[in-house]
Amino acid sequence: MAGQKITTFLMFEGAAEEAMTFYLSLFDDAEVVSITRYGAEGPGPEGSVMHALFRLAGQEFMCIDSFVKHDFTFTPAVSLYVDCADEGEVDRLYAALSEKGSALMALGDHGFSRKFGWVNDRFGVSWQLNLA
Repeated sequence: MAGQKITTFLMFEGAAEEAMTFYLSLFDDAEVVSITRYGAEGPGPEGSVMHALFRLAGQEFMCIDSFVKHDFTFTPAVSLYVDCADEGEVDRLYAALSEKGSALMALGDHGFSRKFGWVNDRFGVSWQLNLA
């Protein structure tokens, strides 16, 4: 099956662009590939994200703003795992992603890694940060 591709898909309820902009600010190799917004005709609120595609460190992600309220949100059972190049990077990402979020595992030596931390960011997306 040539051309088959799997892309991480993030569904927000009104914060897709804010989250995407925040994530782009954290990584050097980051860009918005495309963004489509709802118009005045809806069905979502005008200007909200109907569909966006962005890249972080070469990895593509899709995101949307769901105008439908759901009984579910993100779960740490699925997380974004980042191998950081140096201690400064893991410290910076941990601080930024945990701000207004919550720590699941404090940044430190957990035996399997000399520096590792796990957080849910302010949007509910779960990140594992590892010093490679």
